Amino acid sequence: MPISQPVIQDGFLRVVDGVVIEVGRFDRGDQAAANCIDLGKVAVLPKMVNAHTHLEFSDCPVPIGEPGVPLSAWIGQVIAARGVGTGEQRNAAIELGLQECIQSGTAMIGDIATSPSAYPLMDPSNPVPAVVSFAEVLGLNPPRSEERFDAALEQFKTLQPAGCPAPAISPHAPYSTPWPLIKRCVQQAKQWACALAMHVCESPDERELLETGTGPFAETLQAAGLWMPGLFPWSGSQVVVDLIKLLAQAPRALLVHGNDLQPDEIDAISGHGNLSVVYCPRTHHFFQHRKHPVAQLLGSGVNVALGTDSRASNPDLSLWKEVQFLFKHRQDLSPLAVLEMATLNGALALGGGQQAVSEVGLGGHLSGGAGQIMERRSRLAELAMVPTSAVNLDQLWSDFAEFPLQDLASVGCN
Repeated sequence: MPISQPVIQDGFLRVVDGVVIEVGRFDRGDQAAANCIDLGKVAVLPKMVNAHTHLEFSDCPVPIGEPGVPLSAWIGQVIAARGVGTGEQRNAAIELGLQECIQSGTAMIGDIATSPSAYPLMDPSNPVPAVVSFAEVLGLNPPRSEERFDAALEQFKTLQPAGCPAPAISPHAPYSTPWPLIKRCVQQAKQWACALAMHVCESPDERELLETGTGPFAETLQAAGLWMPGLFPWSGSQVVVDLIKLLAQAPRALLVHGNDLQPDEIDAISGHGNLSVVYCPRTHHFFQHRKHPVAQLLGSGVNVALGTDSRASNPDLSLWKEVQFLFKHRQDLSPLAVLEMATLNGALALGGGQQAVSEVGLGGHLSGGAGQIMERRSRLAELAMVPTSAVNLDQLWSDFAEFPLQDLASVGCN
């Protein structure tokens, strides 16, 4: 399943030095058995792209709070449960999360990170999984916002020379990040030519805060001593559309969650090809939000990717389990569309999938293969397989909904 091309039945991959050189339909009469590995009854597809997570919460054994908890209350529970961890604890949790993502078949990750953060498992010579590290910026009072913005600048300077992980920036959310600070983050993304991610339209309570300055979020901020007079409500009659227009000024922006997006806001997003929405299905289910507008987003031509969010709201970091959840619970969505969201769409959102190939020989560093199977771009390490005896697509989707994702490299190809 190349994703960016039609499904190939009875297909083959020719791999040289770990790079996919040729993809096509297998003709048994033309192949010498000596150097051919029969994978058996499997479907080969790209590994998953987790476009949104918080790896620093990967040491949470179970989600925090009870299902259906209001988002504003849950945030307070997270702060109470987590406290202020040390840098060592944060980096250890990131390492746990990276291991889990690797083991569950993820090739690319968009991680929201508290600065400073380190990625001890990252190896520039073996960039799977690829990570885009979004330095989180937030703070309603000026000293806090300045401190977090400066920390993000330092994180970028630390990560940028190696490019592994790739540095990016994330104004956290409208309820935690004032409008002027969001504008600074957008300007910084433009200066750095990097991606930007922001939690947007996560719940109706967020909209109430922005439009009226009242509601559960206002009460939570006041109770926590974080309320700053004059920050809420935001000015304007279409505050979310205004935010979308601002974020669209970044080279590439990911609007995370989008649970409460309205039709006019979806239209605004669809008018900007550099904007993507990241849908986190099982986290959405945990909070018992109303039905996600993913179908409307896809129908409007918006690039929609999938994420797990963190272990604070999800039992694990398996993007494949997000796919299986949608196969079972959102049957209004095309299975192919679900797979695209889980692979190529996520790579495009994070900045992969369309990179030019550097023709420096088969042993060279070929880029742009995440989220699809493409000749001279994809690496064997970026591919996975699912057991199946299907003879048609309907049977294949049933098998995908039930069977695990396996690492293709484990069969010994090279």
